[in-house]
Amino acid sequence: MRIAPLGFGLSLILMQLGCGGTAGVPAGPGPSPTGVSVTVVPNQANVRAGTQQQFNATVTGTSNSSVAWLVNGTPGGTAAAGTISTSGVYTAPNTLPNPNSVTITAVSEADSSAAGTSAVTLWNPTPSLSSVNPTSIGIGAFSLTLTGSNFVSGAQVLFGGTALTTTFVSSSELTASGSAATAGMIGVAVQNPNPGSSTSGTVNVQVGSGGPQPSACSGVSLGEGGSLNGFVPFPADNLWNQDISSAPVDPNSDALINFIGASVPVHPDFGSGLYNGQSMGIPYIVVGAQQSFVNISFTAYGDESDPGPMPVPANAPIEGYPAPGNGDRHVLVLDNSNCWLYELYNASVNADGSWNAGSAAVWDLLADEQRPYTWTSADAAGLPIFPGLARYDEVASGQINHALRFTLQFSRAAFVPPASHWAANSSSASAAPMGMRLRLKSSFDVSTFSTTNQVILNALKKYGMIMADNGSSMYISGDPDDRWDNSDLHLLGNVTASDFEVVQMNPIYTAADIPQGAAPVINVFIASPQSVAAGSQVTFSWDVTGGGYFVVSPQVGAVRGTSVSVTPSQTTTYTLSATNQFGRTTASVNVTVQ
Repeated sequence: MRIAPLGFGLSLILMQLGCGGTAGVPAGPGPSPTGVSVTVVPNQANVRAGTQQQFNATVTGTSNSSVAWLVNGTPGGTAAAGTISTSGVYTAPNTLPNPNSVTITAVSEADSSAAGTSAVTLWNPTPSLSSVNPTSIGIGAFSLTLTGSNFVSGAQVLFGGTALTTTFVSSSELTASGSAATAGMIGVAVQNPNPGSSTSGTVNVQVGSGGPQPSACSGVSLGEGGSLNGFVPFPADNLWNQDISSAPVDPNSDALINFIGASVPVHPDFGSGLYNGQSMGIPYIVVGAQQSFVNISFTAYGDESDPGPMPVPANAPIEGYPAPGNGDRHVLVLDNSNCWLYELYNASVNADGSWNAGSAAVWDLLADEQRPYTWTSADAAGLPIFPGLARYDEVASGQINHALRFTLQFSRAAFVPPASHWAANSSSASAAPMGMRLRLKSSFDVSTFSTTNQVILNALKKYGMIMADNGSSMYISGDPDDRWDNSDLHLLGNVTASDFEVVQMNPIYTAADIPQGAAPVINVFIASPQSVAAGSQVTFSWDVTGGGYFVVSPQVGAVRGTSVSVTPSQTTTYTLSATNQFGRTTASVNVTVQ
């Protein structure tokens, strides 16, 4: 029987509002003459077009906690300004109104003169890129057609981070033109404009008949902990390699830092020698063209892993060696002959040289690869591990040219690109999303630290560090190396979380707005010839729409381009796996060996 009074109260409020928007509703939390007050949380929010935001109202001064929800003074809202449910779930319109702001109001059922409000700024949606046509272009002038969703007028096509001349066709199609100067594999993305500018994942386009040049990795030294000799994984436009020293600070930076704990010290999670019988850091090994490929059997996340084979030697160091124990047991392998990175989680070697792993991921070191959204990798955040390590060889050279990897005790169910996955253990809005980047404040004085530590701290100012996994808070990852000075590294503990700021996070993906798009479409996958004598060569060819990277199993592994040749020793079914940021597609062909 509370409906009648509520209706009367709303009618009164609407009469008070007249044509003046929300003028008749209290501007914010505060008691009415009867002592009833309403508070709305959050009291301000940024909401992307077409997405939802939960609002909650707290009513004090009465036992009746019921409220009615309004958008811009209209009960339940409108199609133009967005709608709100009786439980406070606001759904933003698909098209931004002008101005791009609305007011959410909760009116007390007990006292219609008591209301609380929240100021909402509406942002453009995050674009989702499904495919780019053509997938390969020559050096010189080119034109591209991009398909996807959530494109808005003013969207910009980025070609290796450089803006192209872009024409908006529709919310699902753009065309762009530009000129390519050098060969290689280039990441193409779409950036929607402000308000709330955000960028899609990338789709790779091959430039020039020669494609990417694996020789870029040829100078990397072989062996455990081999020096990269100046090679930096991934292109310069990759998020790991971007200079963020002047990027804006996230508006929630203080709350995020305080949640971590302002006094929590930085801890280098690497060093020389052993601790409790284990090496300190995440090891890696560099292999060459002579390394044989072996099978990988998955024990946990096989459906989110890249299939083998992979060139993982039987003596590859496992994290925690010589007594890995029950830790993450990461194995990192860099192939300097083909410029691929292979990473395993919870790995163990079998007697025949094959490996078991909880999960595994392949990374093209010459391209801007994006794991499928919601997929893990060998790391909880769906990120590569190797490019985020502080390595002795680069510190000794006097410069780290990339972001570092670090862990925090708590994280929430959200991620920020380039992350693709979360492993939430906190429901707090102030807990970090995976992929959150911290930057050492420019005002922090590094002059009192050693030369080695200054290299690390200056990298944290220029590139920052990216949250990659749950673990001890402010632990920075690096490689184990007997040349580290543990006592000197320990002095990094004089730097605390309060000396950092959070780089602006945009977009932050949650379960409500994970980008959606099309997995690759395998148009053709053929073997020529399909029946051969033992010792004869077979060439596999494929045509794929929207493919990011490819793996041919068994025997072949990760490949670039559109064809590869093998010499099968027995009748075998070969499978092509094509992956992009939206998923994986497979196709198989049987080769008969007579």
